[in-house]
Amino acid sequence: MQKLKDSPFVKALESAKEAIVLPPFVSIALRPRPGVWEYFRVNVFELSVDNLTVAEYLRFKEELVDGGCRANYVLELDFEPFNASFPRPTRSPSIGNGVQFLNRHLSSFMFRNKESLDPLLAFLRAHKYDGHFMHHLGVLLHATTRCIRLQGLGFERGWGDTAQRVLEMVHLLLDIFQAPDPNTLETFLGRIPMVFNVVIVSPHGYFGQANVLGSPDTGGQIVYILDQVRALENEMLLRIQKQGLDVSPKILIVTRLIPEAKGTTCNQRLERVSGTEHTHILRVPFRTKNGILRKWISRFDMWPYLETFAEDASNEIAAELQGVPDLIIGNYSNGNLVATLLSYKLGITQCNIAHALEKTKYPDSDIYWKKYEDKYHFSCQFTADLIAMNSADFIITSTYQEIAGSKNNVGQYESHTAFTLPGLYRVVHGIDVFDPKFNIVSPGADMCIYFPYSEKERRLTSLHGSIEKLVYGTEQNEEHIGLLKDRSKPIIFSMGSLARVKNMSGLVECFGKSSKLRELVNLVVVGGDIDVQESRDREEMGEIEKMHVLIEKYNLHGQFRWIKAQMNRARNGELYRYIADVKGAFVQPAFYEAFGLTVVEAMTCGLPTFATCHGGPAEIIEHGISGFHIDPHHPDQVAEILINFFEQCRCNPGYWNKISDAGLRRIHERYTWKIYSERLLTLAGVYGFWKHVSKLDRRETRRYLEMFYILKFRDLVSCIAFPY
Repeated sequence: MQKLKDSPFVKALESAKEAIVLPPFVSIALRPRPGVWEYFRVNVFELSVDNLTVAEYLRFKEELVDGGCRANYVLELDFEPFNASFPRPTRSPSIGNGVQFLNRHLSSFMFRNKESLDPLLAFLRAHKYDGHFMHHLGVLLHATTRCIRLQGLGFERGWGDTAQRVLEMVHLLLDIFQAPDPNTLETFLGRIPMVFNVVIVSPHGYFGQANVLGSPDTGGQIVYILDQVRALENEMLLRIQKQGLDVSPKILIVTRLIPEAKGTTCNQRLERVSGTEHTHILRVPFRTKNGILRKWISRFDMWPYLETFAEDASNEIAAELQGVPDLIIGNYSNGNLVATLLSYKLGITQCNIAHALEKTKYPDSDIYWKKYEDKYHFSCQFTADLIAMNSADFIITSTYQEIAGSKNNVGQYESHTAFTLPGLYRVVHGIDVFDPKFNIVSPGADMCIYFPYSEKERRLTSLHGSIEKLVYGTEQNEEHIGLLKDRSKPIIFSMGSLARVKNMSGLVECFGKSSKLRELVNLVVVGGDIDVQESRDREEMGEIEKMHVLIEKYNLHGQFRWIKAQMNRARNGELYRYIADVKGAFVQPAFYEAFGLTVVEAMTCGLPTFATCHGGPAEIIEHGISGFHIDPHHPDQVAEILINFFEQCRCNPGYWNKISDAGLRRIHERYTWKIYSERLLTLAGVYGFWKHVSKLDRRETRRYLEMFYILKFRDLVSCIAFPY
């Protein structure tokens, strides 16, 4: 037996992620390391092993569904031939460091001799703002290469606002001429004025600044974008100032206008983002042949409206900017598709941000797609993801795990490498996680709202009365139910939506089952509606009903408080700190979390944090140092980790401070919007440059995608009845 365990075959099986049993064959998908897959088939009667191609494995997998597809010819998507000659990293640890790899490869190719600098000169000569070419950059570069004395030329605006800044730019340029280095090139391109107008696309939910959080499809993505644009505007203004230019940047958040706005501003066409001078929300309605759609609709039902929305948005953007943007950023599947359509039409650099790809949230949602189709329309969504991600110039993710998972878990993007929608099409090579377009750029929390509990002079003490009533009040109504009888106990706190994947009900059940945990702490959950009649979200309704059942099943009265989703971000920030005051902890129990913005918010406020090990939080938190990883699939272990923490805190009060302080250090080192905005604008400049001077625009791929969009995606969308 030991000999068998030590055999290469068994060692290989340890990396198996999937097995399909159809006697006499067992087909197995191996994942020896992130991003790398191998397939083989075992004949259990003959004890023979055969390697399988991706297409052969997928064909075998299709047999699980009604005997598979009997047609001789099935549409197969294969993007690999278009990328075969394009360089890409091969090591799994290099995934997500695309710009470093790209710069190393292309700079070594381009800067072999003086003539190789011509593409850089051509790019700088072609670069313009507001219709005016910035010739001075090209002229000065041209002069420098010919050793012409610069004193008589003068330095135009764009090289810097001070002599020191100009000198730094010249030194960078000389370094590129004399000893080309990818880091120097990236720094130089990051300082060239390239990005003045930015469009950010996010169609779904109630996109507003007040009274929207907790509404259907309205949560972390909106918070992310509002924080993102404030940081981007500040960084753009700083760079423009340092470049010596007198230019006002513009940022537009393009979203859907909802006439029946439910007390929000989502029926206003244009709204300036608070805390900014040059950033606005531009709302464009969904339009059909029957007129403007007036009500909110789910993000899963939007597909029939997006093409017309993109056309209308293009006209509105042109009117607001009096030109075209320099960069467009898509968000989520629907926003990324609209960004793709706009980027293609306007010829601009495209960045995609997935936030959360649905495929990993719903196991087997590809092979059994028909089961989900009426409710979620995954055939449209997965098709849109393939089109948008292969169209983007660059993609930013919050974590490595979002791209390629971990040793034991498959990443969001990785799950789109090869899959099948039986009867529709097979994806032999879809999204390549080794593509150098992938870059990890982690966001932060708004530090005007989320700051350490220990900064007493900044605390919003005027809110403490309302927060105390919210947490410890006895009133039972549609805003909050349950009460906390023993105020001497610390509080386990969680805040998020009631989507199934967020697993809020799982946390409540974990708490209810553990008598020891209930002796030590109270539980407070903020999320969703409490009255199921108030919800319009399909998943939330089921979770609401489950929460009520759990309260009665485990008799949580006196130890549990359930508070309806809170819209006031300033008060939410103080709520984190209020929980820290009573030496509580934050728990994020999701089955999967792409990043975990609430994790960053809690840690930024100094609250010890326990978060899912599946997804981004596993990278944010260093287990046992700056917080703790928990596995929501093993609630007994979760309870044990929490019990150990609070027992240690009871014996050693300094332990709570130790974890709190380490969490704060972790945030300030890696997760701030300042770091994020600097990196994003540098990436935009670098990828804009490489798109101009190389074949990075991938014309062949684009034509392939156009055909796929017109012949397949439009056909899928036409099968969806306009829901409203």
